[in-house]
Amino acid sequence: MSVESDAENLTLVQAVQDGLQTEMERDEDVLVMGEDVGRNGGVFRATEGLYDEFGENRVIDTPLAESGIVGTAIGMAAYGMRPVPEIQFMGFIYPAFDQIVSHAARLRTRSRGRYTCPMVIRAPYGGGIRAPEHHSESTEAMFVHQPGLKVVIPSTPYDTKGLLTSAIRSPDPVLFLEPKLIYRAFREEVPEESYEVPIGEAAVRREGSDISVYTWGAMTRPTLEAAENLANEGIDAEVVDLRTVSPLDEETIVESFKKTGRAAVVHEAPKTGGLGAEITATLQEEALLYQEAPVERITGFDTPFPLYALEDYYLPEPARIEDGIRNAVEF
Repeated sequence: MSVESDAENLTLVQAVQDGLQTEMERDEDVLVMGEDVGRNGGVFRATEGLYDEFGENRVIDTPLAESGIVGTAIGMAAYGMRPVPEIQFMGFIYPAFDQIVSHAARLRTRSRGRYTCPMVIRAPYGGGIRAPEHHSESTEAMFVHQPGLKVVIPSTPYDTKGLLTSAIRSPDPVLFLEPKLIYRAFREEVPEESYEVPIGEAAVRREGSDISVYTWGAMTRPTLEAAENLANEGIDAEVVDLRTVSPLDEETIVESFKKTGRAAVVHEAPKTGGLGAEITATLQEEALLYQEAPVERITGFDTPFPLYALEDYYLPEPARIEDGIRNAVEF
């Protein structure tokens, strides 16, 4: 049962639904909970059909109380269930921040391994869909800073199902951020059967020799577009899709940089304190002698996410990404 008709050639949001359904069929301890995830199928229809198939005890409509949703899920996870709570938009996650960082991420350490917290917090994130305030945040760096919590951000339907499967099977909590801008932007072949994409492994989406460009989520597609445009100018950019931002795949990040000697990072979150800084520091520590130019950070701005008229200006788009790559290559 998929969100729309084609069961194999899926959009990213269909891959979410397919991954949830597949794991719920495989393991009766997996359950879904959140605001409107049941009969309504979620605000983006990511859980459509699950209520009819698995019933109200495994697809649970909750009150509008993010702290309560995550807190309840932590209790379930501590006693052996595998809840998948949904936060309707990432901008709504802050009331649950204390539950996530003070309890979910610390449960294994606090109990000296007696308890783990096998739960996946799903949240659509990022801008580009002309949403109101609090609906377009990209604050993944806040959660990457917290030990004990994995943070996963897919960019393709195939990876979405495989990474979600790995996250649900993980013994520790995972924040699974879904780039809603590309929920229905394109389709990709996704196997009907269960499979895993390993957490913590980046993917090289485009091989190149002149510069390494690191990105994730919805920014992967404009970065690839920029790389193809620059190829016409003789600039050969390698594009690395991190897929998991905590833990970072430092080996792939560093090996790519050693090959090219130049780097750029593309993310839609604000620049200051963003993951671009962490990636830059990693390159400085692990491959300084290979560096031929300053690392470019092509990011959102240090402002609240704007509304409507300025949204396209705020998000890195191919032309701005191309300018940043040129700056690094021509240094």
